[in-house]
Amino acid sequence: MIKNFIDSFKDRIFLRSVAYAFVFLFISLIINFYAGKSATSDASNHVSDIFLSNVPVFDVDGTFVYGAYALIGCIFLVAFAYSRRIPFIVKSIALFYVIRSMFVILTHIAPYPSHVIIDPLSFFSRFFDFSGALFFSGHVGLPFLIALVFWDNKVLRTSFISLAIILGAVSLMGHLHYSIDVLAAFFITYSIYHLAERFFKKDKEMY
Repeated sequence: MIKNFIDSFKDRIFLRSVAYAFVFLFISLIINFYAGKSATSDASNHVSDIFLSNVPVFDVDGTFVYGAYALIGCIFLVAFAYSRRIPFIVKSIALFYVIRSMFVILTHIAPYPSHVIIDPLSFFSRFFDFSGALFFSGHVGLPFLIALVFWDNKVLRTSFISLAIILGAVSLMGHLHYSIDVLAAFFITYSIYHLAERFFKKDKEMY
């Protein structure tokens, strides 16, 4: 595994693609940050939800936050294990955040009134301000995106789909996302993946 990782970074074409990928990711995260800030400052009223209106709120703030950290850690691990996929993985994630930012800017809906409060002083709240950036759920979409990238690997595919479902359930239990945010994430992410296949065809061909 380590040898494959080192060998990959001896390839100049691969290195150049990795560099472009991380620049794109950095830009996408900045766009995502300011889109979230904009949507939060201009958030309108909350809306009714057939699920949230009938299910009590659960104290899942820790699971919601640390589940996101665990997801990031898992992505780093699989990227290290399958180093030739790094450019495609990173560029796909960047595209995911750019497209999600577009949806966030278009939908300024306030969070459900009974949602769990995430510590406003935490790193998660400061960088991933989600109070007005709800549609669509990144907690669900990102693991599903990685599942699509590794669709040929049954273990990874099943693991990341399971993680998407778990984080989606946690988001609903804490009333941190509306039902439509969670459900739509699967369909929109599927489209994003196929856009990534078209836009980053050479990167996918590397592996």
